[in-house]
Amino acid sequence: MTRPELRPLTSVRGIFAWAVVAYHIRLAMVGWAPASVVDAMGHGYLAVDIFFILSGFVIWLNYGDRLSGRAAIADFLVRRLARIWPLHATMLGFGLAVALALLLTGRAIPDLPLPMLPLHLLMIQDWGFSDALQWNVPAWSISAEWAAYLLAPLVALCLSRRPLSTLTLIATAALPLLLLFLLLQGSGERFSISEYGTPRCLGEFFCGAAVSRLWMRWRGDRVAEALCWLVGTLLFASWWWGAPETLALPFAFATLLLALALGAERPRHILSGRAIHWLGEISYATYLSHYLLFFAFKLAFVRDAGNVPPGQIAAYLLIVLVASAGLYHLVERPAQRTILRAWRARRTPTPQGTPASA
Repeated sequence: MTRPELRPLTSVRGIFAWAVVAYHIRLAMVGWAPASVVDAMGHGYLAVDIFFILSGFVIWLNYGDRLSGRAAIADFLVRRLARIWPLHATMLGFGLAVALALLLTGRAIPDLPLPMLPLHLLMIQDWGFSDALQWNVPAWSISAEWAAYLLAPLVALCLSRRPLSTLTLIATAALPLLLLFLLLQGSGERFSISEYGTPRCLGEFFCGAAVSRLWMRWRGDRVAEALCWLVGTLLFASWWWGAPETLALPFAFATLLLALALGAERPRHILSGRAIHWLGEISYATYLSHYLLFFAFKLAFVRDAGNVPPGQIAAYLLIVLVASAGLYHLVERPAQRTILRAWRARRTPTPQGTPASA
């Protein structure tokens, strides 16, 4: 059984899913939006780092102390597959429909290559099989997350329930971020996702798992919470003042996430409201749907992809919101329940003397 939800962490997913949306539409707004706004939207890609750290945090919180033994690992992987694959496959189906429509009208589809589709369906497209982002571009992170889930039992082995000192836990959280920084040295801030995306996810996922253990140790500690806010803010400021992005920001995100989690159980938290929490609940649908929806929207309604009028941008954002809600309630959740129901039925032994159904 999973632990109680920390509602502000869910809400944060919604906020940063829309930051990714802003990142992908910014170049369509350069004709009328202030340059400072477009530049700010250009940092939306950093939301993915928060997702990876948060994923490690939540996975450890819910499964970390139970990820041992073949049955437990199989159950974990089926649950994660049920969570991420149905919506991913649905959006690939939408992309395939767009690709076929383009082919039938005699247009090229360089961003939707049919031979690469099986890799995307298997969620292994970011494992070094391609040097370009194709099909549903944001799903590269889903491929990286799937790799992290497959390696999660090893993470659990490293972060087992044996007693670890606080200093050891802090070092365990910091080490993968330091290794990631060394790996990315010389690659620049906008490093190749195809080359470094999965290592980026694995390092931050492991960090998030260690941060989750720190949360368990410091839960309810207001002094620790205040210190995390202070340290995280200083780390974020160091990036603003010129520290390397690939060093300062992952540490800042991990520390600020821990601070948020330490205060998440406080009554009437500002990020626990119903509306913002709902945005977090549908955030996976927002994240996975927005890119292909914008691709199709521009094909259908936009004459100049570099200068989409404000009214059309507003219409597109409304479409994303409505589609996110529909995909969450009509595809994501029902498919997840169906897969888990079938998995439980398969694992439940047939009572002796009762014939198995055909």
